[in-house]
Amino acid sequence: MNNATQQVAKPYFIAALGLFAGQIVFGLIAGLQYLDGTFLFPALPFDVSRMVHTNLLIVWLLMAFMGAAYYIVPEEAQTPLYSPRLALATFWVFLAAGAATIVAYIAVPYGALAAATGNATLPTMGRGYLEQPLPTKIGIVLVALSLLFNITMTLAKGRKTSLNIILVAALWGLALLFLPAFYLPDDAVKASYSWWWVVHGWVEGDWELILSALLGFILIKMTGVDREIIEKWMYVIIAMTLISGIIGIGHHYYYTGAPEYWIWLGSVFSAIEPIPFVMLIAFALRTLIKRRREHPNRAAMLWALGTPIVAFLGAGLWGFMITLAPVQYVAHGTNFTAAHGHLAFFGAYAMVSLAIISYAMPILRGRTANSATAQRWEMSGFWIMCISMFGIALALTGAGLVTVYTQRIGTSPSTFMETQDLARPFFWIREVMGLGFLAGLGAYLTSFFVGGEYAYDAELKQALA
Repeated sequence: MNNATQQVAKPYFIAALGLFAGQIVFGLIAGLQYLDGTFLFPALPFDVSRMVHTNLLIVWLLMAFMGAAYYIVPEEAQTPLYSPRLALATFWVFLAAGAATIVAYIAVPYGALAAATGNATLPTMGRGYLEQPLPTKIGIVLVALSLLFNITMTLAKGRKTSLNIILVAALWGLALLFLPAFYLPDDAVKASYSWWWVVHGWVEGDWELILSALLGFILIKMTGVDREIIEKWMYVIIAMTLISGIIGIGHHYYYTGAPEYWIWLGSVFSAIEPIPFVMLIAFALRTLIKRRREHPNRAAMLWALGTPIVAFLGAGLWGFMITLAPVQYVAHGTNFTAAHGHLAFFGAYAMVSLAIISYAMPILRGRTANSATAQRWEMSGFWIMCISMFGIALALTGAGLVTVYTQRIGTSPSTFMETQDLARPFFWIREVMGLGFLAGLGAYLTSFFVGGEYAYDAELKQALA
């Protein structure tokens, strides 16, 4: 660790893990309500539990990305963070605003919340993932500006590596791509355009650059492979991500009233979106083969190597399954989308966030790596979460197939409730797998409290310093 200012990353990482646990709990509640609509009703209706589940996903990932930036940028720049006090103040503002918003979702009817927060003056609420009240959206912008000012000033006064430039530029992109969230026209087609520029622009474009930067940093630190080799791979992956991701946004415009050319553009360019993930796998494996040292943090390496593989399966394979226009014609709005979303978010962004936390937290606590016992707990959590998430994805895929074959194909489609009854066994499987995932997360969190003999390596500590 280069300087004490990196310690500001610690509260971001801790809060991210706490919010992650909250997201899983609300996901389990929503899943059970899918099976029993009376569960916790009317105190916590399904629409609220689902909204809290998805909003916590966004908040905890942003917390993890911000913590990663505050850890990586000063180390890469070889200079202290410009303003640690600003970073800590930003953390508390973001945490308080996020907590207040979640409490408001639960305690106040959504319509009343919209009326009380100025939605009539500037309508922004009501779209999935962007349900936040106007003050919260403004707060997100201010928090993002604080982060960008801090890390940009740090970069300006320090060493300028390609990895640092990519990470800072990607975080600028994250902030700018949130601005269409403030545009909600009456025209449903135009509203679809602005919504997808935020959601798709983040998860299938800009966030992939953040993923590449975080993964590149971890591999540089843990393998000793020449920086130039890793950065060349990153440039190629980023180019493919931008080419496929920007135009590939068109696969969300099928049959929404947008021009017909989006059917072809969306199909062709979104079909090549899995390529960057294949390249990420090749990049990670090649780096592992060429490694110059064995890092004692085996758990962090497991997360780093697992990230591109699970990301390819979730974002690449499951995404490709539903991305072509003829498939979307019958699959849109089914649980195929949920299967893709769960596995893709976990593989691409949750896993890389857990990887950087797994790598950085021991160092922030004065160790090179956690004890062997703690790492066994953490790696057990890795396998339990991965297996459980595959179970969730497969169950939702099965439910999607039921919907397509009973409701979307054929001359005698079943009613909605008949289809739901037929898919019910898959929803039970999803709930059981969700409990397994929570157990895996519990094992991961337990590793932070397990003692034992810590792994130290004098040469490695000197290299890290």
